[in-house]
Amino acid sequence: QSKKARITEPRPKSHYAPPAQHSAENDTALHFKSSKQSRNKETRETHAFPPPLHQFNAFLTIFCLAGNRRFFCLFLFPASADLNDSQLSSHNVNFLRTPDLLLPSLTPFPSLQSFAMATSPSSPPPLRLLLPAISVLLLSCIFSSSESATVGVGSISRLLETQDRERAPPSVQVAAARGVLRRLLPSHSSSFDFRIVSKEQCGGESCFIISNHPNSAGPGTPEILISGATGVEMVAGLHWYLKNWCGAHLSWAKTGGDQLNSVPQPGYLPRVQDDGVLVQRPVPWNYYQNAVSSSYTFAWWDWKRWEKEIDWMALHGINLPLAFTGQEAIWQKVFQQKFNITKAGLDDFFGGPAFLAWSRMANLHGWGGPLPQSWLDQQLVMQKKILERMYELGMTPVLPAFSGNVPAAFIDLFPSAKIMRLGNWFSVESNPKWCCTYLLDATDPLFVEIGRAFIEEQIEVYGRTSHIYNCDNFDENTPPVDDPEYISSLGAATFKGMQSGDSDAVWLMQGWLFAYDPFWKPPQMKALLHSVPLGRLVVLDLYAEVKPIWSISEQFYGVPYIWCMLHNFAGNVEMYGLLDSVASGPIEAHQSENSTMAMQHPLAVGVGMSMEGIEQNPIVYDLMSEMAFQHKKVDVKAWIDLYSTRRYGKSVPLVQDAWNILYHTVYNCTDGAYDKNRDVIVAFPDVDPSFISTSLESYQNNDKPTLRRSILQQDSGSYERPHIWYSPSEVISALELFIRCGDELSGSNTYRYDLVDLTRQALAKYANELFLKITKSYELKDFNGVALHSRKFVGLVEDLDSLLSCHEGFLLGPWLEDAKQLAMDEEQAKQFEWNARTQITMWYDNTDYEASLLRDYGNKYWSGLLRDYYGPRAAIYFKYLLESLENEHSFRLKDWRREWIKLTNEWQNSRGKFPVGSNGDAVYLSRRLYEKYLKNHSGGVAL
Repeated sequence: QSKKARITEPRPKSHYAPPAQHSAENDTALHFKSSKQSRNKETRETHAFPPPLHQFNAFLTIFCLAGNRRFFCLFLFPASADLNDSQLSSHNVNFLRTPDLLLPSLTPFPSLQSFAMATSPSSPPPLRLLLPAISVLLLSCIFSSSESATVGVGSISRLLETQDRERAPPSVQVAAARGVLRRLLPSHSSSFDFRIVSKEQCGGESCFIISNHPNSAGPGTPEILISGATGVEMVAGLHWYLKNWCGAHLSWAKTGGDQLNSVPQPGYLPRVQDDGVLVQRPVPWNYYQNAVSSSYTFAWWDWKRWEKEIDWMALHGINLPLAFTGQEAIWQKVFQQKFNITKAGLDDFFGGPAFLAWSRMANLHGWGGPLPQSWLDQQLVMQKKILERMYELGMTPVLPAFSGNVPAAFIDLFPSAKIMRLGNWFSVESNPKWCCTYLLDATDPLFVEIGRAFIEEQIEVYGRTSHIYNCDNFDENTPPVDDPEYISSLGAATFKGMQSGDSDAVWLMQGWLFAYDPFWKPPQMKALLHSVPLGRLVVLDLYAEVKPIWSISEQFYGVPYIWCMLHNFAGNVEMYGLLDSVASGPIEAHQSENSTMAMQHPLAVGVGMSMEGIEQNPIVYDLMSEMAFQHKKVDVKAWIDLYSTRRYGKSVPLVQDAWNILYHTVYNCTDGAYDKNRDVIVAFPDVDPSFISTSLESYQNNDKPTLRRSILQQDSGSYERPHIWYSPSEVISALELFIRCGDELSGSNTYRYDLVDLTRQALAKYANELFLKITKSYELKDFNGVALHSRKFVGLVEDLDSLLSCHEGFLLGPWLEDAKQLAMDEEQAKQFEWNARTQITMWYDNTDYEASLLRDYGNKYWSGLLRDYYGPRAAIYFKYLLESLENEHSFRLKDWRREWIKLTNEWQNSRGKFPVGSNGDAVYLSRRLYEKYLKNHSGGVAL
């Protein structure tokens, strides 16, 4: 059975069949099975040949492949062959004898030449019989890549084997899977049974198997048996069954939550085909998170929220998540106990709770701090719970490693150390109080000492490790020189710091630096990537759905990598995606060939989601998580029709039509631009209006007038125009269809979320155009025009705030209240709330009249934030526009900035409370706002 045929369709046709008994008719199947059983630490899988070479009487079949710097051959002999163990041993052939077959392990040869010598006419029989077949074998190796695992997987096989040995016992993983089911679907806790199976039972890969339970006897007894190689596979199999047989849908609570109403009652679950359904992973890893997700999303999470997220990870097949929580407590122990750093030194080093991601990456220090001891202790306890649950489910949590970032106190304590001060990172005045951190050169002996201490301390505190560590030395920090030898020494020393603390360590590196920094040309990339032994470095191709590096770097110059979808920046709220890229990119990556490698193999070892913020665009993450189990490209059109049915629990043709419009518009961004939300409402322009040129172009689409596209430019570069990649009028047409379904779907929380989000998207783009009308009126010195459109803009912001309040996924209140709930006293509550308010508005330093360069980077469309901050800010700007026209003087930019910054500082320090629950009728408000703002503008009809 072809590996590529092992994925199921919505009503799966492929199935799991027990291995057949050996006979002449099934030599090929046996040949495949034998190759799966024959593995070693350096290569994970052989090439499957065409039918066995029966012309060589002594052999059933032969396998050859390229390994890591060696050539491997496997010989499979019938037990009846006139061969004895000593004959085989004399030719360095590794083997195992069974009653029916001699099953050898892969026999390594240093080169093809040594293989040829072993099989030459001068060699003793029977190996010389192979000589006529060498050319056939080589061609088979080269042209059978469609049936092979990747060389990348082979290179990490040692780690995979280690992790398999150290995984939690089957009983623990089964119990963890049952816990997920109990939390997800308590009414069906007895309807499913779980079982751990070996990879051999999965055909040599990680898999899950869905089958009818053999002891099913109606309600109260198990109906479906889900087997899997790990707890993650079993839970992912549960999701696969609920999704494809019961029409269910799972998403984050803030994006509408789970749709489980379509799941039949216990005793009536749909049966699968009698021989079951096998679904394999095409690549072993499914990665999750970004180094900054911990701040943009997870900053204020308690265990209850973390438990839900780990359940979500397992249900979506994620087995390689970052585990960064609580690392400051480890650093505190290391720096204080082993390197004599004082509490004051660490207070200056760590960022505040909402800014830890950037202090960890050496972008800033001290900002938002100091961290209370209670926070450090609390987060360490949380990390232990997180790791325990991840390990129980069979996940491979990725721990942090030392990247060179050290407290300023190291300068005095270690005066001979090679410590470099980094440049300014987005601060207004290069204030050393916050910026310009210190980086220890990786070639300094102290680097390895600190790296070892940090790894060892984590292992001691946590009790175990998965042996894979994330480290990003140059994330938005460029090396001081471009000498490849120097860069290679940095990479080697960085890895040595990990390996000295864990001899099985593997370095997981974000590949973001290769995507954004022109410093990294091929010589520099190769120097860094080749500085670590093969199989000990894995690269995250972080932005592969838009800017894949694997395809332009000869697959990272021979280094294993993970195809990742970045998708979201800063947790911004924007309907956006590249569904076609997501549905095809991972497949192209793990089926690709590296033309520079002799055996032409793909190097992808996983897929992943590397978004900066979650809880948005659930359709994108639903599809992307599915790609961890897809072996061929997905038909997105057909998939989306099923998606809408699952998400709302019923098939509604109008809403399916709406989703097809969205698929071809907001979810079809092909312009290659970074989608950083710069809508005027949430990222108001800090610019003199006279520098904004408005070029208004109207165009037709499907014989309907559309919103006019506007080009906004500013000569100083301080204004970044909003990103628009689709026809807004088409999106308004989709909104019309959504609203018309309101009576039928209003009871669905997933529908209400999507309706609010879609209305928000349309109104946000309308607001961008409204702002252009204001600036155009100002350019024409039209006081009444500015006044009219300004009032309309501010009114739109207030209306949009009311709409967002209708769904719990668009509220400011939970973000602030979650922050305060982690505080131990009122002083901490004030500090944590300031952190939370600052991150989503204007963070990092500013002066009285010069705004932070990171203003609005973490902007959000949240009810409360629009009414309390974005609206008043816009009103200040419009006030100065009108004053300028009324008094006939230029726009007072400095005065506008001073008042805006004052508003920001006051809002960040305020303590007003905001609702944590939704309020209002989403369907009614969406319909009303469509009628008020969009109907006439789009040529739509009254609803």
